[in-house]
Amino acid sequence: MRVHICAVGRLRGGPEADLISDYINRFDRTGRALGLGPVRVIEVEDRKNAGMGAEADLLRRALPKGAVLCCLDERGKVETSPAFAKRLGGWRDAGRSDVALVIGGADGIGPALRAEADHLLSFGAMVWPHMLVRVMVAEQLYRAASILAGSPYHRV
Repeated sequence: MRVHICAVGRLRGGPEADLISDYINRFDRTGRALGLGPVRVIEVEDRKNAGMGAEADLLRRALPKGAVLCCLDERGKVETSPAFAKRLGGWRDAGRSDVALVIGGADGIGPALRAEADHLLSFGAMVWPHMLVRVMVAEQLYRAASILAGSPYHRV
């Protein structure tokens, strides 16, 4: 199952980019034997600053057809890492070929796109900068693959 991190905004070089790259590489290595990956990062940019609706349209056009749509949203479900791993493995086991983890811009994800989501996921009640959310998504993907592989990376 291919994994797509779809996000509003462009990530330039720097520590966040280095962390994301590291976790994606780890996920791709670990996930390959599990039928997970590779990860592809898709970035969209609302150059006209038209707001959440325009960002949602750009994200929707960038999503792979038929992908499981998992939106990162403060109103979403807070899950443990093992629960997220189980969910990811479940989508894979159900024969889904793509999953898209969607990260909105500064104002979040437009309501219409959020309503289309198969799953809403939250990293808690705090608001996180969207660039850090990318790092956290990449790390949780690697952690999920490690859990599914039975690796000691994750201790429960």
